[in-house]
Amino acid sequence: MLMKLRKISAIRRTLLPVITGVLAAVSGMAQNNIVEEVAWTIGDQPIYKSEIEEAYAEMRQDRISIKGDPYCYIPEQMAIERLFLHQADLDTIEVSESMVQQQIDAQMNYLVANLGSREKVEQYFRKPFADIRESYMTSMRNRYRVSQVKNALTKDVKSTPSDVRRYYDALPKDSIPYVPQQVEVQIITINPVIPREEIDNVKARLRDYADRVNRGESEFSTLAILYSEAPEGVRGGEIGFMGRNQLVPEYAAVAFNLNDPKKVSKIVETEYGFHIIQLIEKRGERVNTRHILLRPKVSDQDLMNAVQRLDSVRADIVEAKKLSFNDAARYVSQDKDTRYSNGVMVNQQTGTTRFEMSQLPQEIARAVAGMQPGEISNAFIMKDPQRDRDIVAIVRLTSRIDAHQANLSEDYQQLKEMYENSQREEILRKWLDKKIEETYIRVEDGWRGCDFEHKGWIKSSK
Repeated sequence: MLMKLRKISAIRRTLLPVITGVLAAVSGMAQNNIVEEVAWTIGDQPIYKSEIEEAYAEMRQDRISIKGDPYCYIPEQMAIERLFLHQADLDTIEVSESMVQQQIDAQMNYLVANLGSREKVEQYFRKPFADIRESYMTSMRNRYRVSQVKNALTKDVKSTPSDVRRYYDALPKDSIPYVPQQVEVQIITINPVIPREEIDNVKARLRDYADRVNRGESEFSTLAILYSEAPEGVRGGEIGFMGRNQLVPEYAAVAFNLNDPKKVSKIVETEYGFHIIQLIEKRGERVNTRHILLRPKVSDQDLMNAVQRLDSVRADIVEAKKLSFNDAARYVSQDKDTRYSNGVMVNQQTGTTRFEMSQLPQEIARAVAGMQPGEISNAFIMKDPQRDRDIVAIVRLTSRIDAHQANLSEDYQQLKEMYENSQREEILRKWLDKKIEETYIRVEDGWRGCDFEHKGWIKSSK
């Protein structure tokens, strides 16, 4: 919750073992076996049957789709990765260990949070926590190195409008993407005014918790489980190792200045609420802490007062014509992500200002569903998706783009990306074909009867 712009679905994607990364988790173990069946050999590196079996088991466990026969698809993907890693060795490509550690810390924290404890993570993966972490570390390093090789091979891909037009004109009609209805939206939000006595009450509770820990009467983790309103509360408030830039500034400033694990910090206010923090451990530029979060409660009357305030702003825009929506967004809105861009919402999934209705927060989607472009909604209450609190908003429907087959005038950027991606795929395909031809490869009997994605595996092994 404290990580800037944390996207759970994105982290979940990195947690699902990538086929070509899973092999790293088990290859060392396979090579220590006394008797082991070799399925493929790439250069001087064997791919063992046990690696393929374990990768397949993990993919089934995580419900990752497999293209065709897993005993054809998985070893081919492993072989492809090893060809890219060999090129990374030739190019002396390395990755930042601190970057890898930060990513893995986030992944392990996510696993613990969702499964409940380290012990349950070990039960789920059937191996010690340290081994799980090392498996992910190896997998992450490999993925970064492969990614850098691919980026180097395709870095010169560019396109002109004429390239995109020729690509579009050559697309079969049934290959032209269908674009669902999209909207562009501006937003103004305000936070309900919270009475001073409610804030004082929250701070008094946090001071009491801190005093009880400092006097040795209570364990910080126990109080976090009982009282913290943060997701991390279920595991005693522990957030795991984080770098300074992974934490909101106010929290980081205090957390990195803590030195005594037995003491509790002063009260810290962030955009999420009020915290007290306890140091667990420091490792160089990363720190592991516990925290207890309390949020001042917003009463129904506070929310209604905020609704009335925004309805008044709407009246000044629509009826009195005292200011424009853009001006109101700059001077009234408390949404720090949009107030400096005239309230224009940006789709974090695509980086554009267009949203499919399903991509909008549900309260905003309901508000704009029946609106015409240029209209402004009445004020409504919604849940801030990043900070898990009630706020009040008005929105303006800037434009609505009806569902349609993609065309150059309305969807140029999407078609441009499609063209450039096709160019990258073609470069990588040709590179792989050449690499397969130049590399010693042997596919053992019993593993050959496959319709491989890339040709040349069997021919190269002769």
